Amino acid sequence: MSTRDSIQDWLATDGHVWLHLAKTLLAAFIAMGLAMRFELPQPRVAMTTTFVLMQPFSGMVLAKSVYRFAGTALGMLAALALGAVFVQQTELYVLALTIWVAACTALAVRYRQFRWYGFVLAGYTAALIGIPAVTDPNSLLIATLMRGAEVMLGIVCSSLVSALVFPRHASATLAQSLDARRMRFAAFAADVLRARLSRIARERRFADFVDEIVGFEATRGFAAYESPAMRQDSATLAHLNSAFMDACTRLHALDQSMKRLRASNAQCALDALAPFLGELARAFDGGISCEQLECFKHTLPKRLRDAQLTLADADRATQLDFTTSGELLYRFVDDTIRYASTAHGQASNHESAARYEARTNRFVLGATFMRTAIVIAATAWFWIVTAWPSGGHAVIGATLACALASASARPAKFIAQMAAGAAGAIVAGYVFLCHVYPAIDGFALLCAALAPPLAAGAFLAMRADTAGYGTGSCVFFCLLAAPDNRIVYDPGLLLNNGIAIFVSMLGACLACAVVVPPRSPWLVGKTIAELRAQAVLACEGKLAGLAGRFHSRTHDLMSQLRGLLTRRSREHRHALSWMLVTLEVGQAMIDLRREARGLPAQRFPADLRLAWSMSLARVLRDVAALFRAPGDAALRRAIASVVASIVIAQSMLDHVRAERDARRDTQRVLACLHFLRTALVDPDAPFGSHR
Repeated sequence: MSTRDSIQDWLATDGHVWLHLAKTLLAAFIAMGLAMRFELPQPRVAMTTTFVLMQPFSGMVLAKSVYRFAGTALGMLAALALGAVFVQQTELYVLALTIWVAACTALAVRYRQFRWYGFVLAGYTAALIGIPAVTDPNSLLIATLMRGAEVMLGIVCSSLVSALVFPRHASATLAQSLDARRMRFAAFAADVLRARLSRIARERRFADFVDEIVGFEATRGFAAYESPAMRQDSATLAHLNSAFMDACTRLHALDQSMKRLRASNAQCALDALAPFLGELARAFDGGISCEQLECFKHTLPKRLRDAQLTLADADRATQLDFTTSGELLYRFVDDTIRYASTAHGQASNHESAARYEARTNRFVLGATFMRTAIVIAATAWFWIVTAWPSGGHAVIGATLACALASASARPAKFIAQMAAGAAGAIVAGYVFLCHVYPAIDGFALLCAALAPPLAAGAFLAMRADTAGYGTGSCVFFCLLAAPDNRIVYDPGLLLNNGIAIFVSMLGACLACAVVVPPRSPWLVGKTIAELRAQAVLACEGKLAGLAGRFHSRTHDLMSQLRGLLTRRSREHRHALSWMLVTLEVGQAMIDLRREARGLPAQRFPADLRLAWSMSLARVLRDVAALFRAPGDAALRRAIASVVASIVIAQSMLDHVRAERDARRDTQRVLACLHFLRTALVDPDAPFGSHR
């Protein structure tokens, strides 16, 4: 490899890391210098803001800045309002502040991604301003204005440095990731069609696509802040992600159908379908070509009818198996064409993008509120009762720990890492306060001295497995030991405040590990129940926009479960099974309701129309009941309802065999019902109590 290639490779990998570190330090030092020049009381707050805000991409910083600005303003207003209502009433003021912070933290869990940060800021900004003012209410207004100015200065510096100094745009990375995802999907589809992968391998690949779908939504959200063009394309990108979810679900349904045919030894149907599967697999070998797939789709219905003629002597079950699999194959090709067309900017203008809907279970929100309230209330109570001089810092430390860890699936581990980082920051702060600050003179030398510890913390914060250490190191070094306009050389005060913060974070860590931790079986079970409820939504929700709501909520909930559960564990496998069967049955119910609406009711006798209407209502009711409360009895009722509907649908088909359009519509309904029956009787499905 040449020197030039080596440099380019370094710039594309480790170079980005060093660039991000350099920009983070530059923003922090500019914020500190300007705060000193403007004679703000605590430049350390502006520095802390830059370390919390800086991200690798410009759009991420801008998005975070918008929500931080809004959250800070809301926190300032809350601090002023609570201070005015509970003036000179310390206990009531602290109680109201505890409820406010806990509510904001719970809302941050509900509204994730960068909206999370806005609610987090609204909570702990009120604490940062209000806690010191508990013992001095007269300083509340000035403290609020000064803290707001310092935070806004940090926001401005972070945004300008990110946007102007060697900016990296998420839109370029987004385009590359979309191309890579499309190629991975094509290769995976080819392997599935050729039956090359084991069941476990297929499930893992589908689960990986869940992470890509959710991650894409986050990237699309902050990329919209980078340019007007990206904001205009945001709806197209949302439609693209929706089309990808549909294509993945169709591929899974087709795979399940073929798996069940192989398990039931339906060799006649398999042999008749083999040429179509092989041809489609070859079309995916070189990627996804809209032209090839359009040609395949155009000829597929006639070829399927011709192939079905070879099964004329087969029994009715085999013919129904073939018809169902053929219908699934056609739907998969159709959705894949829509996905590829959207990716190439060829989506129809009349197609509206479904809004991605993220949802967090209300029990998770309640547990977050309860944990946060207990930690802050206990720390504040101890502070008030003992008149602990550093108790205010203990409350601030507990607040920051609960707020910053609320986005983590393992908050106890994250807070423990933050506590370790804070301990390192206390030691480093002591060294700087006693030996470094007295020995330096001038702003340039100050920046050079601060660079090593701050860069080390920022480097650790960039990696997921050490993010807690880096966050604790940077944030608490700035809050405890960063220089102010008027430095107080009091090591005892630094150690007392640092110990208070460290002890409060250990208490927060203990509370997060004991008080309904996110990974507790009860709470995971509630999230799985919310996941199952999406199949109920497919049965009972309004059809307008139902598919988009169903897919986005299901994938988002599974993404939450994948963060909570250990990969490749039995619990993770159980949750993944529920996700796949929810997607499978839910999509089948949506298809059934759509196709049933298009049936030519006037072509059937009145008694048959009435019987079909009643049987369809029973199917919707019993399948919804099965997902609300899974069990053997509910499963038997759902299967019986589907089988009864299949019998009625076959009678309807016999009445319209001579009418091509009516026959095709009825066959589609029958295919949906048959696929639904095979999904319910699948021995791998997690419905019954014995599974």
